[in-house]
Amino acid sequence: MGILGSFQEYFNVLVERVSLSESMLRLLISSLILFTALLILRWIIRRFIRRTVKSVELRQRWLRQTRNAILLLLVLGLVLIWGNELRTLALSLVAIAVALVVATKELILCVTGTIVKNGANSFNLGDRIQVKDFRGDVIAQNMLATTILEVGPGKLTHQRTGRMIVVPNALFVSEPVINESYTHDYVLHVFTVPFKREENWRAAQQALLQATNEHCAPYLENVRAHMKRESQSRGLTSPSVEPRVSLQVPNAGEIHLIVRIPTKSENRSAIEQSILTDVFTNNDFSVKKDSGTEEKGIEKTNADNPDT
Repeated sequence: MGILGSFQEYFNVLVERVSLSESMLRLLISSLILFTALLILRWIIRRFIRRTVKSVELRQRWLRQTRNAILLLLVLGLVLIWGNELRTLALSLVAIAVALVVATKELILCVTGTIVKNGANSFNLGDRIQVKDFRGDVIAQNMLATTILEVGPGKLTHQRTGRMIVVPNALFVSEPVINESYTHDYVLHVFTVPFKREENWRAAQQALLQATNEHCAPYLENVRAHMKRESQSRGLTSPSVEPRVSLQVPNAGEIHLIVRIPTKSENRSAIEQSILTDVFTNNDFSVKKDSGTEEKGIEKTNADNPDT
């Protein structure tokens, strides 16, 4: 008796769960009536066509048109019957879609960034890039992130820090990407040497130009040929690759010497350090006062202090 009672209770719960509401039952009955009525109408029309139309080709055409019309009426009728429920279902689907988009916004942005990056061909493996505050050499990339070996510190240093940075591809949607290896094997490297206005910056300019010419001379023709090929492949004018030292005046008391040299991508830091070491080891560009000026200064001090 206990087993039968438990089975009866389970059956009642199951019936309650699968029982239909009154409105749902009304909709199902209406749908069934519509379907039955259209079946009867289709049977009547087909019978009428077969009895009255003698041409086989015309009869088949009318039968196909009748079938299509009945299907159209069935769809329209179901839409009218289930309109409110379909509207509720559509709103629920929209709400689910919005929640899904909000929950996976970062993933969607990462995938979008991958599409933007690949579509624009922004960089390849081995290129040195900078995006936002992250700068380094690309060693891996996938649909969600790009891995770089950090180079720094700062934007003017070309030494690896030993740290690995995983950059989400979502940054490529909203942030510009600087590719420092756009010309691949050889690049035009630029660095700045600051001087005070009263220092002998003219001699420094000449010394830097001489040093850069000496260091770049062995491979200058290779750089010129490489830049010419790269420019022709991209439809650009080939740039001048000769080393140059230009002036920049950031403020009234300073003069910056802007040194531009052609070099291999991987040798930027090494050749910069070699040039600076040669120039500042063999030259002194500081301000030197002559002895006459110093003696005048001493006499003036003694005149102002007669007790000394």
